Amino acid sequence: MKDRYVLVSPCKDEGKYIEKTLESVKNQTVAPVQWVIVDDGSTDNSVELIKKYQQDMPYIKLVHRSSGERKVGGGVIMAFNEGLAAVDVEYDFICKFDVDLELPEKYFETILRKMDADPKLGTCSGKAYYVHPKTGELTSEMCGDEASVGMIKFYRKECFEQIGGFVAEVGWDGFDCHSARWHGWRACSWDEPDLNFVHLRPMGSSHKNIYKGRIRHGKGQYLLGAHPLFFLASSALRSVKQRPYIIGTLYSMYGYFQAWLGGGKRFGDQDITKFIQAYQLRALKKGKREAAEWAFQKRLKELEGHRNETKAAA
Repeated sequence: MKDRYVLVSPCKDEGKYIEKTLESVKNQTVAPVQWVIVDDGSTDNSVELIKKYQQDMPYIKLVHRSSGERKVGGGVIMAFNEGLAAVDVEYDFICKFDVDLELPEKYFETILRKMDADPKLGTCSGKAYYVHPKTGELTSEMCGDEASVGMIKFYRKECFEQIGGFVAEVGWDGFDCHSARWHGWRACSWDEPDLNFVHLRPMGSSHKNIYKGRIRHGKGQYLLGAHPLFFLASSALRSVKQRPYIIGTLYSMYGYFQAWLGGGKRFGDQDITKFIQAYQLRALKKGKREAAEWAFQKRLKELEGHRNETKAAA
């Protein structure tokens, strides 16, 4: 089993959470060959804590990036890209890894075994949970089975290179999985004890406030190519299952239709947008898991057909 993986972590003022993340990685049953942490202009004690743990975790490489206010979506990917450029070891897998997570000890060991079992698995993750502020219970962030989650995207190196990395815009963490399937790779996540992790900060709340996060989510859904019917259906589901319920959903819808009416340019060309929307419309009838496998198999046949045509023309 190949087990050489690297972590790349953008970090900006994460002192409140990063120590739990450092402990989580330190306790992994399979350690990374390198962990590049990109300090994106932190003004708190984040760097101090990282240096403290470097003594026992020599695979940590700290990179400093001077910046002003981080551009949401695009900024975190620009920081990630600087970290990726600083990787100086051989590796088979790469993980975009946020520093506000608490992982089970066998997290990466389990991910590596799943990658080993399926050579067409391009990207994957576990499921994100957060501590509910009122009940104190671990609550799912409702991440679909058809995608790896944005805070801990684990990629096979070949797949990551084929999709051209991440788009440096809001919505990057949805488009990448569609792009992986477009290139003939599976993308998925699992809800299992060794893979469920705690997101110490609720999704969409990291920049200014959770309502702005919902607007960004809606905008990102439009830019990645989401069909309006699928977006409305998924928004309705979130309105009854995820805080802040109705008002949060309305903010997401505002972001989507604002981008649409404003003529926002989608990430992919017409072909990949049609591919994404065909998957989504099928998902409304069959569910995301079945639709994702259908889209993956459909695309494999298309790619094989293209290869045969190329051979015949040669």
